[in-house]
Amino acid sequence: MIPFSVLDLSPIPEGGSAVDALRNSADLAAHAETWGYKRYWVAEHHNMPGIASSATTVLMGHIANHTKTIRVGSGGIMLPNHPPLVIAEQVGTLASIHGDRFDIGVGRAPGTDARTAWALRRGRMEENMFPDEVIELIGYLNPSQPNQPVRAIPGEGTQVPIWMLGSSLYGAKLAAHLGLPYAFASHFAPDALEPAIETYRQDFQSGITDAPRFMLAVNVFAADTDDEAQRLRTSQLQGFINLRTGMPGPLPRPVDSLNGIAPREVIATASAALRVAAVGAPETVRDKLAALIERHKPDELILSGQIHDHAARLKSFEIAADVLKSM
Repeated sequence: MIPFSVLDLSPIPEGGSAVDALRNSADLAAHAETWGYKRYWVAEHHNMPGIASSATTVLMGHIANHTKTIRVGSGGIMLPNHPPLVIAEQVGTLASIHGDRFDIGVGRAPGTDARTAWALRRGRMEENMFPDEVIELIGYLNPSQPNQPVRAIPGEGTQVPIWMLGSSLYGAKLAAHLGLPYAFASHFAPDALEPAIETYRQDFQSGITDAPRFMLAVNVFAADTDDEAQRLRTSQLQGFINLRTGMPGPLPRPVDSLNGIAPREVIATASAALRVAAVGAPETVRDKLAALIERHKPDELILSGQIHDHAARLKSFEIAADVLKSM
């Protein structure tokens, strides 16, 4: 059985609030633990009215407080927004409280718009610093060296695993060079998926890990029927369209049809960006996941599901877990 995990953006549902979103995330994490999910990752985004996971390490602690064994991590922390020492101290504190349960997935994108990125980074915008910052973060989490002038306390010696995130060849090349496990953002940016996998596996050098370890992100919308699952998916499609057309907002309620929501070409573009997906009844989801696994041969799957209704979201992730455990 391939390991499978959850990627959660803590969606704020239309008609709800950030309080609802964070409560729902903790509840989903507790259920995911009982259903056999390996990891529960939350993603850093800022200034987005539909996403409540901006304070990522704080939310990781919240999830850890509501679970016992599932690994908790970031998918990811946008490292150029933060000094590596601060992240090492924050996650080192979590590891000191909860033990060896944490992962740090790191990316170099801002996770927001340019103005908000400036507010976060205050001039720290040099993308060419990212490889050095990843190495710096790893160093803070390793055992300290004699006379080391700057140490992460807590943090040093915890060796919290680092994952490289990416949606292009850049992350694949850097992960391969540093010998890091690699997670590709195929759930919203699949165009470079296959060349990124090939680059990562071909160029991999033993480092943090001895062999390449690739995680595939998949959108999953599972329900009793194919039609019901397709309807649940319209919330994600509407939200993506709203974001890409400059009108971000809470996660919309599902609709019976997207006709009239946006021009056909806009809907087609959103569908193409979100095409790495398994949508349908249990048998349909099984077939689609099996096809993705056969095609891309990931070492792990991480499942994302932006579903408006919390009960339907729980049911979708439960169905997906049952399907994967039976494969």
